[in-house]
Amino acid sequence: MWSVLDSTRDDHVDGIISWFDYIASRPDDILEATWAHAKITLTVIVVATVFSVLLGVFVQRRPALRAFALSVSGIFLTIPSLALFALFIPIVGTGNEPAMYALFLYAILPILRNTVTGLDSVPPAVVESAKGMGMGTLRQLARIRLPLAWPIIMAGIRISTLITVGIAAIAVLVGGDGLGTYIQSGLTRLGLPNSLESVWTGTAFTVLLGLVLDAALAGFQRVTTSKGLRM
Repeated sequence: MWSVLDSTRDDHVDGIISWFDYIASRPDDILEATWAHAKITLTVIVVATVFSVLLGVFVQRRPALRAFALSVSGIFLTIPSLALFALFIPIVGTGNEPAMYALFLYAILPILRNTVTGLDSVPPAVVESAKGMGMGTLRQLARIRLPLAWPIIMAGIRISTLITVGIAAIAVLVGGDGLGTYIQSGLTRLGLPNSLESVWTGTAFTVLLGLVLDAALAGFQRVTTSKGLRM
């Protein structure tokens, strides 16, 4: 029994060492794939944030449109990712573009929902005070409502970022770039040398990228949130 346990432990240690050797032998390639993955994610999140916040502001006080927008954006999340990616191939071809269009649709709901929720949470008395000071609708939005809703909106942005990082790993299946290339390469060569190391690399660096981006957004949230609203 002890010999079996020792053998298993040695196999695990050898696997970890082999993985580190695999990473050490191709740092530039891994960095390039990580950067490509990050670019896809950040581009999608920036566009989705602008779109979702503007849409959230527009529908927040319009119950019918609000329910419709949240329902439609929720439906996008029920569509299998590969199927949604493939839907855009006849329109924009293969590569990063079909993946980015699909990822944009996936990223909308958390940001839109949190924008609406954040604006709902602004105390009416504060808005009335702003009106009493002569602020118009746009000034109320820019100076009062959005700043007070910002921590909740940022929470939605962070959730969307993590979702996008994870789903972007399958962009490779429609010809896209990113860390999914390591996962696909390893799975297609499973059983051959370095196949598992390739899968581990794609998976581990995708998780690491998600953690780094979330930490960066947490710092950005702290810097852009007024001191009185910081947790």
